[in-house]
Amino acid sequence: MLAEKILTTEQQELIAGLTAENKYINPKYFYDKKGSELFEEITQLDEYYPTRTERSILTQYANEISDYVPKGSVIVEPGAGACEKIQLILEAVHPKAYLPQDVSRRFLQQAAGRLKDKFKWLEIEPIVSDFSKPLVIPQRYQADDLYVFYPGSTVGNFEPENAKTFLSNMRKLVGDSGGMLIGMDLQKESSVIESAYNDAKGVTAEFNLNMLNNVNRHLDSKLDLQKFSHKAFYNNELNRIEMHLISNEDQRYELLNNELHFAQGETIHTENSYKFSLDCIEHLAENTGFKRVKTWMDKDELFSLNFFQSA
Repeated sequence: MLAEKILTTEQQELIAGLTAENKYINPKYFYDKKGSELFEEITQLDEYYPTRTERSILTQYANEISDYVPKGSVIVEPGAGACEKIQLILEAVHPKAYLPQDVSRRFLQQAAGRLKDKFKWLEIEPIVSDFSKPLVIPQRYQADDLYVFYPGSTVGNFEPENAKTFLSNMRKLVGDSGGMLIGMDLQKESSVIESAYNDAKGVTAEFNLNMLNNVNRHLDSKLDLQKFSHKAFYNNELNRIEMHLISNEDQRYELLNNELHFAQGETIHTENSYKFSLDCIEHLAENTGFKRVKTWMDKDELFSLNFFQSA
């Protein structure tokens, strides 16, 4: 008798989502190699305002930001990736050290190496860890004033309670003397938001569908991308953009001894991105041990960069 195959944590997670009554896939499965490349392409699209708008805010207000993040402090960036946006404020803020965190050791070390070549005066110590686990600051920096840099409105991808948990954890990390610089996308006309997630070139659609390629690799499955379509829409009641994959026809698959059925029109929920009002930002800060003391916005008020001080 053959032993039953032991499933990996990822396989268990994916099967649970795909066999749920309301099917879903964790957004982290967007980011295989191709997915990361497609997302970088998305950030360059005309319709996708968040990246270029936030970069313009960081560039324009770098000197003002240095009034809130003091020279000689230590900046921590969870999920730092390529460490690109931090470069826009480093000269103005001039911290003692920069601690980028990410799960991919090789990618993070390469990014940190490029940064060290450019900013030779800066101490850089990468932290390789899982984003979902508590950040551990190296001992030699624990007595310094700590500030978290969290650009990109990634906090909008959390469900509201999880966003509170994340920010509460950041408050514990920086202690009573630190703070947090955080990007948050603002509520606006739904047509502007929906255009950003339904670009004319179809890059976001390809990005969403590519998630199924990643699923197929993890599950050794054969989900047919041609039988699914991309859908993104703004949910006015919940103030969030939702991304889904829609089954174009009735489909059945076998997934590691689990039968998977898609009815025509049934969806897989792949991502939420919550949008914030200034009141929402204020309340979120207050409910997690911070105080919002400064907000910078672009002239069209599409995007915000906020400084939270430990309360």
